Amino acid sequence: MQTLKRAAAVVSSAALAVLTVLVLDTAPAEAVRPPGIPSLSTVQSELNQLTVASESHGDSYDRDLFPHWSSIGGGCTARQYVLKRDGSNVVSGSDCQPDSGSWQSDFDNVWTSTVSNATVDHVVALSEAWASGAWSWTTAERQAFANDVSSPQLWIATTSANSSKSDYDPAEWMPTNSSVRCDYVKAWTHVKYLYDLTVDSAEKSAIQSHLNTYC
Repeated sequence: MQTLKRAAAVVSSAALAVLTVLVLDTAPAEAVRPPGIPSLSTVQSELNQLTVASESHGDSYDRDLFPHWSSIGGGCTARQYVLKRDGSNVVSGSDCQPDSGSWQSDFDNVWTSTVSNATVDHVVALSEAWASGAWSWTTAERQAFANDVSSPQLWIATTSANSSKSDYDPAEWMPTNSSVRCDYVKAWTHVKYLYDLTVDSAEKSAIQSHLNTYC
């Protein structure tokens, strides 16, 4: 199954990435966005290939069906790894948990130096993924999706921005920071494509509109 192959690749690349980051004394000096955001032409092709279907199985969603913030190697969870990767001057303890640093929430263009205010958001929310096809996945596939540090699935966001975004799709919510909107919809589309997730008609129309407007 394509998703299982993709999950194995994610785990392998994540382990290598963790080993690379752990040898760094500090995170990048400037804010960075998640890896793997494709070009506009690539995303347009991916959007055209997505299956359009109504969401389903929403009533059976449970967050625990997606084992999240799992260890991805080097003693770090996926969340800790992203905070280290995308933060500035991050200092971590022996348990890999950041003790200090600065983080930019691209969604609202806010910097924070409070660790607890630097949340890690699934750009395609777990409940959105569930209703778009992940209800049929194995637990291992859902775990790979929830801890994917190799695609643009995990973004740093303030608690306020994370709460505002909730599990909305691009037809229902967009970042208040207009400068990130192009990359945001490209990331959303790419993640849906990577995991063979469906889009509903309103969602696809909104993505196309946002690509035309912001990219």
